[in-house]
Amino acid sequence: MQIGVIGLGRMGGNIARRLMRAGHRCVVYDRNPTAGEALAIEGAIVVRSLEKMVSSLTERPRAIWLMLPAGKITEDTIHELEGLVQAEDILIDGGNAFYKDDIRRARHLAEKGIRYVDCGTSGGVWGLDRGYCMMIGGTKEAVEHLDPIFATLAPGLGDIPRTPGLGEAVSRAERGYIHTGPAGSGHFVKMVHNGIEYGLMQAYAEGFDILRNKDSTELPEDERFTLNIAEIAEVWRRGSVITSWLLDLGAAALARDPQLQEFSGFVQDSGEGRWTVQAAIEESVPADVLTASLFARFRTRMELHFGDKMLSAMRFGFGGHLEAKPPIVPLAPTRTASSDAGE
Repeated sequence: MQIGVIGLGRMGGNIARRLMRAGHRCVVYDRNPTAGEALAIEGAIVVRSLEKMVSSLTERPRAIWLMLPAGKITEDTIHELEGLVQAEDILIDGGNAFYKDDIRRARHLAEKGIRYVDCGTSGGVWGLDRGYCMMIGGTKEAVEHLDPIFATLAPGLGDIPRTPGLGEAVSRAERGYIHTGPAGSGHFVKMVHNGIEYGLMQAYAEGFDILRNKDSTELPEDERFTLNIAEIAEVWRRGSVITSWLLDLGAAALARDPQLQEFSGFVQDSGEGRWTVQAAIEESVPADVLTASLFARFRTRMELHFGDKMLSAMRFGFGGHLEAKPPIVPLAPTRTASSDAGE
């Protein structure tokens, strides 16, 4: 199948690679003129404008996957594309967009006969080899047409034991992707996924902080333990009920450097955590853990703990996010929150 890919960053470039390795034909574009050079060697058609991308997509209906940061750049790109594509063509936003923006975009594009699909995409920098978990919103017809693309990008059944009671047929969900419903629903499910991610990461971070500080001089001498944090992370990976990929990433970071000195502990929050808390408020759903984990990230911009470095290490592990150093001196007597630069 032929597809255009716009945005060749940490995930966009690897999405194109995974598709090409399976025989799909990719036309790629990035505002950075050097971003597509490696992909050209691997077989992609690299174009220098959106107009050239649309004209280079000869298979109808055209399918164009956007992998851009949420906000103005995505809005501007979709606005330009709507003047270039034709009725029945499909625009797919695979980034972390706000689901209400998807609903608005889909309604607007439908007036011109253009189809819109929102795809919550999880997998980070590991997706090229592991595949991407995808939560997809849009019309049934558009999603069915794109199924060869989603099936290629998804992890597949792999070696994960099947859930008892599912029956003999292997579903899309078991292969790592689902059609969640109409436009907006894909990014809504991914938004809540990321909110849960905040809570899980915060629990690990706080737990490891408690372990590390067990040798504090504030404790009675016979209650102090100097614990091997890296070994604890490793043993928890094997047979423990709290094992997870996030723990795997944390253990790998601790094995490299038990003090996590390469990480500042300054932890950004992406929009999804805030949007999840906002949705909880709108639905009157108590979300104590998710809300607290979001606020904990705000705190990292004022004072730093070992647990904050653990959070930063996990974010780097799955997404390649190398946190900027905080603009505020850690543990200063008086502090004000730094502005959120986003992701």
